[in-house]
Amino acid sequence: MDYRPSWWLKNGHFQSIYPSVFRKLDDHFFVKERIETPDGDFLDLDWARSGNKRLVILTHGLEGHSRRPYMLGMANTAMQHHWDVLAWNFRSCSGEPNRNLFSYHSGSTLDLETVINYALTKSYEEVALVGFSIGGNKTLIHLGKHSAELSQKLLGAVVFSVPCDLTTSSMQLAQPRNAIYMKNFLKSLKQKLKEKQRLYPNEINLKGFSKIKDFRDFDDRYTAPMNGFKNAEDYWKKSSSKQHIDQIRLPTLIVSAKDDPFLTPECYPYEAVAKNTQVTLETPLFGGHVGFMSFNRENRYWSEQRAIDFLEQISH
Repeated sequence: MDYRPSWWLKNGHFQSIYPSVFRKLDDHFFVKERIETPDGDFLDLDWARSGNKRLVILTHGLEGHSRRPYMLGMANTAMQHHWDVLAWNFRSCSGEPNRNLFSYHSGSTLDLETVINYALTKSYEEVALVGFSIGGNKTLIHLGKHSAELSQKLLGAVVFSVPCDLTTSSMQLAQPRNAIYMKNFLKSLKQKLKEKQRLYPNEINLKGFSKIKDFRDFDDRYTAPMNGFKNAEDYWKKSSSKQHIDQIRLPTLIVSAKDDPFLTPECYPYEAVAKNTQVTLETPLFGGHVGFMSFNRENRYWSEQRAIDFLEQISH
């Protein structure tokens, strides 16, 4: 099922920006829950439960949260097809700073593992994963690194707009044509650091933050040292999902648009997928970054229908 948008939707930037700004979806169906992590922190979850035996776990993107339009749209579609939904927030992404100095980074999967293990304690017979952008990166890393020890209840995954190669994707976002995205990311990250600085005044220094213009600057100064990496390059290399795709042993669908302004040719893992019959890569010409807009009575985007079609296909 290929994505064939109307002529006026054939613009990667429009596809990337319009849904996050103008798409309005109700979130009344979500019920909040807070769980503790093994290291004494917490994670905030949003549940939509209707007594189904199948669950889909949704993982958002960089500086996103569980109630972004793409998360709500996917949740709606899953519920309409008799799946319960668990959408979770990265640390400090639910509106409250987390307790520990560490919050999250693009390659950390321990919190995803915690959420999956918690979900598996419930009475679900089947569990599937859907991830967006770095949420997809985390999903692929988890499935690859832990392929030998995954629960038999875990069916597989669908991921969208994944920066499988963080090095080139980070450089891509530093380009002048992507300045609007970079500015928004840095604004959000700075606000999070301000909040965390109140808890850790000696560990976080924001002096000269205005000189930071891209992810290389930010990750060199904050992400890498706070998470045990040598520098930004070391962080990007070790946190890219492309190197784990050949180890995935569950049915997995990767969908990334060719006009995604965040991605480079290195982010489309054709070679890794060619060596693994369990993984399918689809690269529509259009769709932007987590876009794939459609206008219909159901207010359902193409990506949401594509994901649910794949999940129905692998469900027993």
